[in-house]
Amino acid sequence: MAEKLTLGISPCPNDTFVFHRLLTEHGEAFHLVIDDVEALNGMALRGELDIAKVSVAAFGHLRERYGLLRAGGAAGFGVGPLLVAARSREPGGRIAIPGERTTAALLLRLLGRFETVSMRFDQIDQAVLDGVVDGGVLIHEGRFTYADRGLVKLSDLGEVWEDRMHVPIPLGAIAIRRSLGPEIAREFDQRLRDSIDFALANPTASHEFVRDHAREIAPDVIRRHIELYVNDYTRSLDLNAVEALLAFGAGEGLYPESSRPLLA
Repeated sequence: MAEKLTLGISPCPNDTFVFHRLLTEHGEAFHLVIDDVEALNGMALRGELDIAKVSVAAFGHLRERYGLLRAGGAAGFGVGPLLVAARSREPGGRIAIPGERTTAALLLRLLGRFETVSMRFDQIDQAVLDGVVDGGVLIHEGRFTYADRGLVKLSDLGEVWEDRMHVPIPLGAIAIRRSLGPEIAREFDQRLRDSIDFALANPTASHEFVRDHAREIAPDVIRRHIELYVNDYTRSLDLNAVEALLAFGAGEGLYPESSRPLLA
């Protein structure tokens, strides 16, 4: 890759874990941006990133300009967002979501249409506890900490998806600008897959890098986060699951169906 590319990843442990080796070996090839995935969704929509971790739901808006890579995504069974509240109740009222374009927001539609309030994913649990909202959709480490904070699970949106669709949940994926061409896409995809393999074979090598970008997360939660979200689908995204989610989003009227191929 001759030109320096703008690369956006999230600070979540699964991303920093799998990208650590690639950035250590090839960091000079990139302008690195680390931000919340909904912020990355927005940057990609504005065309500000060459390569980006994005919500698969957001990819429905990006498909003309970006294609997906097979490596680096977050998907699986038992990894879905959780709808929580301060007490046991029926879903309803004002529900906090981690961004309108996130896969979590799309999956909430499996339960119905609700009044939603967008906020950063790491502010949702406190907003529920403070009564600012009636419920919240938790992603990332929230699924490990909600009970300790006194919140109650109303629904596992991943289980609802799996029961209806019988495919894993494709939460996030790596998108690359189509204009860069297939050769650069293949090269980056292979480098990222090599980085994933190294991370899995050497799980402590990225410890400091992961910890530095997850300062508010306890070490045990970081470990559980990586164990849950870094799996076989991180090496090779399930394209059938991606198509199912995009078809669901199109059916909800969020974006038009597209004939563009999924992959870059």
